Amino acid sequence: MAGGGGGGGSGASPLGPAPPMWYHRDLSRAAAEELLARAGRDGSFLVRDSESVNGAYALCVLFQKHVHTYRILPDDEGFLAVQTSQGVQPKRFKTLPELVSLYLQPSQGLVTTLLYPVEREETAVSDDRDYSDGEDEKPPLPPRSSSTSTPPGPDTPTDSTPAANGLSTISHEYLKGSYALDLEAVKQGASSLPHLNKTLVASCKRLNGEVDKVLSGLEILSKVFDQQSAFMVSKMIQQVQSVNQGGDQELENLVTKLAILKDLLSSIEKKALKALQDMSLTSPCSPPPLHSMRHSKSIPVQAFEVKLDVYLAELTKIGKSQKYTLSVDVEGGRLVVMKKVKDNQEDWITYTMSIIGFNLTLIKSQRVQNKLGIVFEKEKDKSQRKDFIFASAKKREAFCQLLQLMKNKHSNQDEPDMISIFIGTWNMGSVPAPKNVASWVLCRGLGKTLDEMTVTIPHDLYVFGSQENSVCDREWVESLRALLKEQTELDYKPIAVQTLWNIKLAVLVKPEHENRISHVGMSSVKTGIANTLGNKGAVGVSFMFNGTSFGFVNCHLTSGNEKIARRNQNYLDILRLLSLGDKQLSSFDISLRFTHLFWLGDLNYRLDMDIQEILNYINRKEFDPLLKVDQLNLEREKNKVFLRFAEEEISFPPTYRYERGSRDTYVWQKQKATGMRTNVPSWCDRILWKSYPETHIVCNSYGCTDDVVTSDHSPVFATFEVGVTSQFVSKKGLPKSSEQAYIEFESIEAIVKTASRTKFFIEFYSTCLEEFKKSYENDSQSSDNVNFLRVGWSNKQLTTLKPLLSEIEYLQDQHLLLTVKSLDGYESYGECVLALKSMIGSTAQQFHTYLSHRGEETGNIRGSMRVRVPSERMGTRERLYEREDTKCLSSLPHPSLEQFLSAFFQICRQEMYKSGHEYVKSVHSTFFALDFLLMMCWRVPKYQCLKTLRD
Repeated sequence: MAGGGGGGGSGASPLGPAPPMWYHRDLSRAAAEELLARAGRDGSFLVRDSESVNGAYALCVLFQKHVHTYRILPDDEGFLAVQTSQGVQPKRFKTLPELVSLYLQPSQGLVTTLLYPVEREETAVSDDRDYSDGEDEKPPLPPRSSSTSTPPGPDTPTDSTPAANGLSTISHEYLKGSYALDLEAVKQGASSLPHLNKTLVASCKRLNGEVDKVLSGLEILSKVFDQQSAFMVSKMIQQVQSVNQGGDQELENLVTKLAILKDLLSSIEKKALKALQDMSLTSPCSPPPLHSMRHSKSIPVQAFEVKLDVYLAELTKIGKSQKYTLSVDVEGGRLVVMKKVKDNQEDWITYTMSIIGFNLTLIKSQRVQNKLGIVFEKEKDKSQRKDFIFASAKKREAFCQLLQLMKNKHSNQDEPDMISIFIGTWNMGSVPAPKNVASWVLCRGLGKTLDEMTVTIPHDLYVFGSQENSVCDREWVESLRALLKEQTELDYKPIAVQTLWNIKLAVLVKPEHENRISHVGMSSVKTGIANTLGNKGAVGVSFMFNGTSFGFVNCHLTSGNEKIARRNQNYLDILRLLSLGDKQLSSFDISLRFTHLFWLGDLNYRLDMDIQEILNYINRKEFDPLLKVDQLNLEREKNKVFLRFAEEEISFPPTYRYERGSRDTYVWQKQKATGMRTNVPSWCDRILWKSYPETHIVCNSYGCTDDVVTSDHSPVFATFEVGVTSQFVSKKGLPKSSEQAYIEFESIEAIVKTASRTKFFIEFYSTCLEEFKKSYENDSQSSDNVNFLRVGWSNKQLTTLKPLLSEIEYLQDQHLLLTVKSLDGYESYGECVLALKSMIGSTAQQFHTYLSHRGEETGNIRGSMRVRVPSERMGTRERLYEREDTKCLSSLPHPSLEQFLSAFFQICRQEMYKSGHEYVKSVHSTFFALDFLLMMCWRVPKYQCLKTLRD
């Protein structure tokens, strides 16, 4: 059973005059089970908010070491009742205390009588006067504007939620009052309804203005593409726009405008098509697209000195010389590969852009950071691979970035499959930015910086997060646009600006990508004192870039060396309450709603070390000992925060707390009324990310500036190379029944962290499905430990899923989200995401991943599935990048038997651990690990070992 809240039957609060101590508000399901387990007595109970139904309640009862959950639901009149079996009349109550008082009596239908209330642990709200990193004595005042998102200019989209047009309110007013006057007039023989007319005119005022704007735009298009009728169109529009507005005439005028609009919309595309066809016949070439006519800085030819990989050279016996030069001509669309020979002549081969678009693949080595494999396809089914060693990892990334830029510039493909993203975070210290912050956007300074060859190449997206930013939104965004214009000579378009007090997040995009952005969403969460002040908290922005979803969160968490738990709770509150992304994914927290989620800001985690030791390590540029005592790293290791997020290696000094006006001195002491306060130098300012499995994302830089000195924080930057997908359109149309792809499951087993013994089902979500699907309840269940439960679904309990499109190219980019829910409360006990790419094939593939809920790891899930794609839908297009996989490993020497056995037993141990220690020691997993190693190292056919051992 599960819970639902609401109001009492006669408007009273469902909690009664004051919330009872056994009511735990929004306590999580897992935390509720922990409290009851600590209570340890049968009949212990508490009530919390339901996680599955907004405003509902859940009654949790401990009996025989298991937690039983009952839903409390409101009816249409606001009365509360425990959900009962079908056909059983529920008992209704005005308030929760009344309901609980009944179940304190024996034999009321629960598993046991409610005996021992588990009271909530009240935490005193401390008077936290450290309201900002500037150690202000009082919190900064919120901005005068009450809006949390301010559009920086006329071309900036507003919040994605449309405002109400007032029609509903006006209509209700008419029906309540003026309706009677019109009725009386009709009874007396009137042939018109003046009051209704007045209502309609008032409701349509806004519509009138919008129609005028659209007509003006269509008038311009008609002048370009339909000059013969342009004069008549302009005359008609002028006539309807010049009519004096008022009464019946205004409504008739609006109807006329809508008729003209309908005619223009239905005819303008045909006329434009005919005009462009005529132009293509009379001119030697079609005019270039608008974005290519915008001036941007030209990029000179860049040359890279590389060496051929030594091991590959020995295998192929290419001769003594291994030195190559790779030249990238972005503007000309050419890659030139030159090799030195004995007589000092240069033997060179030129690869043009057409080959890069379709016959060249880059394979980045993950083991050797400065190694890159390039596969050149000479003829159909014939290819040659060369592995090159660059001077540094930075040079390798510069080469890849230039090649991707060249591909985007010259490729015949309509849409990009890779974009570059700049992300910056800066606590400005309540002081306006200096005139020159170019080093921030150019990623110049300390740490992992970009190569000088690529530092001026414009990124596709710029994301700026700021804290303690006292500049108004419009001025801030315009200053960012001016900065980017100066550095790139491009007019970047702001697509979203979200503000919570002085926490701001601005996203700007290249002009050519503006129409690729859709579904923009914005949200904010306050985590200041008692979660009511916005001096601390987070702002978020989400959107789709073609077919790829992005989320960005900028936060400012609680400050103070000792307040780790408060920061952790800030993070969990933001994760749960920030409303971003697809509303259908409300069962999933925001860490699973996006293909790529970036989290940035002043996280305020500090270093747990004596100040003098910290300063000594910083002076010697020895950061590893400091990173080992970094509070964020320690909390992540405990899985307390940022579960499965990634962060690039930190190789720059702590960004806080500098003396303003200098980057040579840390100011770590400040005299306050309560005594001397210490703020040790720390990496407060961070950028992390989390991406779906089997997606392409590479962090090319992560560092801080060393010349922006107005704040006690240094600005931090990071750049990313991110794979994106297009809005796929099938060339073959919707699949016939014989061409339908299927997602089929053989079995699924989950181990969930719970003391409950209820039944479970699985919900499946994906953009490739028309709607979410549900499995039947699990048909196997066991437990060797009171705190864990193993549940399983056989093939007959699992639904076969039908994707909307059946092309393999489309399905390779899709992901499937799973949530394991209970039958008693319809609450999630864990969520995960699976990539369909590795599941495509004629035979079932194994999957195994972790489950999480509300930022906590709650178990794991494994199973067997396949994505069956018909042969008619198997065509794919080449992409520039490929992950390092079996192709890459083919150039590596085989490990020795000793190395093989060591790796084999390591995987076995990992499999046993993932399966829940002693709960699952699957022989199948061991064989699967052995198969994997034999296949990778000695090219034994897949599953051959497993088949042999079974036989």
